[in-house]
Amino acid sequence: MSEKQGITETLTALESAALRCWGNGDPSGFLEICAPDVVYFDPYLEKRIDGIEALTQYYRTIWGQVHFDRFELIDPCVQTSGDLAVLTFNYASYTGEASSRWNCTEVYRRSNDGWKIIQTHWSYTRHPGIVGN
Repeated sequence: MSEKQGITETLTALESAALRCWGNGDPSGFLEICAPDVVYFDPYLEKRIDGIEALTQYYRTIWGQVHFDRFELIDPCVQTSGDLAVLTFNYASYTGEASSRWNCTEVYRRSNDGWKIIQTHWSYTRHPGIVGN
């Protein structure tokens, strides 16, 4: 296995484990893999969140509110440069017959603590208010 394949497997495993927690209403899986200086973009927020403390406060407001039955990381792609890696993927979650689709970009930094997210950006694959897209 190449180094890039190993990094891809590691990052997709970290992301999948965090999403399994998230689907049970528990965002702590993401907090555990974020660096102290993480920055976070979300389409529900007007501005970026800076730092793990602010992200933790935001997640406390939605703790227990997100639930889904299953999810998919679709076409994950990892690009690396030294101790940085960018994971991009399309994401789909399913609750019964309903689905939700997103785009995600996660920038990871490798340190003595392993790979940690330093930048995360979630956006809609299709804006929910636009019909026929």
